Amino acid sequence: MGNHFLVTTAIPDPGLQLLSDAGQVTVLPEPPDYGTLSSLCASGDYDVVLTQLRDVIDEPLLAKARVKGVSNFAVGYNNIDIDAATRHGILVGNTPGVLTDATADIAMLLILGTARRVVEADKLVREGKFLGWEPEFMLGRDVSGAVLGLAGFGRIARAVARRALGFGMEVLFAPRPPSDRPVGGEELGEFAGKVRQAPWDELVERSDFLSLHVPLNEQTRHLVSADVLVRMKPEAILINTARGPVVDEAALVSALRNGIIAGAGLDVFEDEPPLSPGLAELPNTVLLPHVGSATVPVRAEMARLSALNAIAIAEDRLPPHPVSPLARA
Repeated sequence: MGNHFLVTTAIPDPGLQLLSDAGQVTVLPEPPDYGTLSSLCASGDYDVVLTQLRDVIDEPLLAKARVKGVSNFAVGYNNIDIDAATRHGILVGNTPGVLTDATADIAMLLILGTARRVVEADKLVREGKFLGWEPEFMLGRDVSGAVLGLAGFGRIARAVARRALGFGMEVLFAPRPPSDRPVGGEELGEFAGKVRQAPWDELVERSDFLSLHVPLNEQTRHLVSADVLVRMKPEAILINTARGPVVDEAALVSALRNGIIAGAGLDVFEDEPPLSPGLAELPNTVLLPHVGSATVPVRAEMARLSALNAIAIAEDRLPPHPVSPLARA
């Protein structure tokens, strides 16, 4: 078994066991900085590197890399320059599908948590400030009957729509903001007649809750900008379980401070783990530490898929979940 796998951060079982059964495994004791990771990939000692979202795999690194491929422990792969990987004959795999329901649950949690001011209420009780029921104490927002706007309409957005319909929400979607494309009844499937497509501008202006479900690319970076925030309803709440840089976080802090919008529920941040100055102090937010896929079964399945991708690449086979299937053609 001559295969050698570099794992930048330890992953759950059964991932490491699968890799160990297929070859030699080196698990780094701490997340590598860019220079260290670049040197390791260029060393020629490893067939495949199994990466995390924080690992930057860009053109300069790929140009020097002597690996067959990269297996990303995530469904997203905005940390990897896919075009450069393809040019250099390096395969890339990801872990799609397995975290759909878990992430949709977190989106729904953020919708409910921001609407009913859960974090504020919990803090108040813990601090001994709950002095009894009052008619106008800690009033929140109704979720039932509210308009949910979905930016994107892929697997996770559809799972959120399914949940939101169960809560009696009116669901609008824009399939590929900021651009547009028609979505017919056949593509809508179970959602035909239950949700309505809207242009991005209308989605921004009509949503009581605007939930982001787009990949991070040049078109979606700062999709939610200061200009977009000011067009939202003053009582609107922004939900982000996609990628942090989809939102201009500094502009969001300003909008929340100044009552441009009512609140935000975030599981991802623009430059995580640091937050934009002032965000943590805002009471009208629910802030989670990127836990959209953080259930035991989901992380185990992500580990399994990322290991299977890595093993296939090391054995000169197409991975089960290729991002760039023609990379080694």
